Amino acid sequence: MTENPAQNLIEFRDCFYHCLESRPDAQFELCDAILCSEGPVDTLVGLSEVPEHRRGYGALYDAVNQGTLTERQLRGALLAAPLPRDANGRIVLAVDISNRLRPDAPTSPERLFCHTYARGSGAKQMIPGWPYSFIAAVEPGRALWTRLLDVRRLGPTEQETEMTAGQLRNVIEGIIAAGHWKPGDQKILALFDAGYNVARIARLLSDLPLEVIGRLRSDRVLRNDPIPAPPGSGRPARHGKEFKLQDPDIWGAPATASHTETTRYGDAAAQSWNRLHPRLAHRGAWEDHRGELPVSPGTLIRLEVQHLPGNAKPKPLSLWTSAPVLDTAQAEKYWQSYLRRFDLEHTFRFLKQPLGWNAPQVTSPRAGDTWTQLVLAAHTQLALARELTGDLRRPWEKAVEPHKLSPARTRRGFRHLHRKLPLLGRAPKPAHPGPGRPPGSKNRRPASVHPVGKQPSTVK
Repeated sequence: MTENPAQNLIEFRDCFYHCLESRPDAQFELCDAILCSEGPVDTLVGLSEVPEHRRGYGALYDAVNQGTLTERQLRGALLAAPLPRDANGRIVLAVDISNRLRPDAPTSPERLFCHTYARGSGAKQMIPGWPYSFIAAVEPGRALWTRLLDVRRLGPTEQETEMTAGQLRNVIEGIIAAGHWKPGDQKILALFDAGYNVARIARLLSDLPLEVIGRLRSDRVLRNDPIPAPPGSGRPARHGKEFKLQDPDIWGAPATASHTETTRYGDAAAQSWNRLHPRLAHRGAWEDHRGELPVSPGTLIRLEVQHLPGNAKPKPLSLWTSAPVLDTAQAEKYWQSYLRRFDLEHTFRFLKQPLGWNAPQVTSPRAGDTWTQLVLAAHTQLALARELTGDLRRPWEKAVEPHKLSPARTRRGFRHLHRKLPLLGRAPKPAHPGPGRPPGSKNRRPASVHPVGKQPSTVK
């Protein structure tokens, strides 16, 4: 890729077109229809009325149900595009799961129970659906943009930690192959929420230039390094005294302490303790580990702020990173980088609302994967076109600089940019639909009903 935004967009569209295998023209025009439609995508069939989609609605459904693409080649095209970096030139990745809920689809296979929150009450619920793991490169400072790099659906036979580690390995190896990271650069930083076993992920990816940082629950207990025992007193201890997050009396003096004045959270007080590790057990992500469980020292960062947006009552934020020792400046950079993980929530909202990621009620999980990849390619094209589209703002909207356009306003002007791009898809051929099932005849092949969740016979 070059430093020319227009050339980067053209090269990505060309690479994306050659990733498509079956129904390539229908899939490519469907992706253009997502980008050029007026308003949010509410229904799949509504995209057939967009002028950029030259085919009938039958080809549109064939693109989703029968279309295939090479995911490895598409990942290479996503990673070849320019990546955002933080203020110090470091690549920061955010990893999180977003769910496509399918509670009323008993004939859809491979559904799992997805964690959701009830509207208004804040209570957790488990609703059947398809969970998708996203990896994105975040930008420095508050932003509505992230660069989505990969997406993968969690299957009923997969363990979340191993699947996430394998997905992150593919992305980091692709980043290195694309030349975005070279020996001597700072290690790539990966950000995780509290639901991930960051110690296990750091262990599985210890051969890569990667440091992980994840949020801890408030009831976690860590361990210090053991005090060296005198010779001849038996086997050396592997774990020191406990460090309970709910018991400040036993913490001891922090290794670093700092106060930072922020415009959004007020005074941010951060403390860190070096060389703390979780005590592992042969269960969960470590159930299949052979031999003695490892000791993975890291650094605990505790962050307290004065206030949150919306006058919400702030709670302390506890972070654990695989870097065993941090100084004051490094600790500040780490918690400031972790706050960028929440920018991924804006991306999820944009995928589900304007781009219509949840709009098609497909039955097959493979069709859901195809549609997800098309939406991913559409979002990447918007990220590459953010400096190329005009600002078609509403009368009540404030004018902004071209490079600061939001994803929604960039999509609003993409249709005018689309007319200047090379036409890759072939012209549609006239065809007639098949006769279908005769009117009045019964369906003699009813769809099968599939159970929800991981079955005992498929769990490791």
